[in-house]
Amino acid sequence: HVQLVESGGGSVQAGGALRLSCAASGRIYSDYVMGWFRQFPGKQREAVATIDSSGRTVYADSMKGRFTIAFDNAEKILYLEMNNLNDEDTALYRCAASWGMSAMAALGRIAQDDFGYWGEGTQVTVS
Repeated sequence: HVQLVESGGGSVQAGGALRLSCAASGRIYSDYVMGWFRQFPGKQREAVATIDSSGRTVYADSMKGRFTIAFDNAEKILYLEMNNLNDEDTALYRCAASWGMSAMAALGRIAQDDFGYWGEGTQVTVS
């Protein structure tokens, strides 16, 4: 079982930046893949970025060049650095963990119910 706890959300003006963190505990498999997705008020989910155990990273198109994902394997903390935020980035950001797939494959599955483990999320509001 894996527990994921996000932090770092908040309110920021358009053009600003935030860094989200996700502390992972429990059993993290060696072939892990981790990532972020976001959830909008109508419950729609959108993949943001993923990183796998080989260090490969994949981003959704609208996040490329603005967001950076990283995983500190020693501390078991997943990060999401977000820059140049706009109001369309307002959402609940949730981290997720799974295993046995590449970062590319994970991006297409991370927001699905059967992906693996999810955290409760941290709210980001851009105005």
